[in-house]
Amino acid sequence: MGRDRPVPSFDGEEIAWLQMLVVLTTCPAVEAAEALAEQIVEARLAACVQVLPRMTSVYVWEGEVQRESEYLLLIKTLREKWDELRDFIANHHSYDVPEIVAVDAERVSEPYQSWLNDVLTQQQGTDTSS
Repeated sequence: MGRDRPVPSFDGEEIAWLQMLVVLTTCPAVEAAEALAEQIVEARLAACVQVLPRMTSVYVWEGEVQRESEYLLLIKTLREKWDELRDFIANHHSYDVPEIVAVDAERVSEPYQSWLNDVLTQQQGTDTSS
């Protein structure tokens, strides 16, 4: 991420699909969060997943207010990966109804966006460090 490289140019339609999304989900334990994060990155559904420290979530479940410790995942991906990522999380998550929320990244630094595009648009197993 720290190297100087030219930023590729894309046509308007391509830019829409290469727009960065930040996807949020939570897990009940750090081990589950880290395992899910690694699976998502290995599958090239995201270029980076951050697991934030334990937090408290307060929510309604089956008519009752619940209070639980959870770990928030910040998943950096592209709009074109949304459907596959959403389905992957739903199929690999321990919750019956996992939080899966995508937020458009309105402004992203060009070097970071370029790195994200490189990681997520090339064939899996190709080195992105050179």
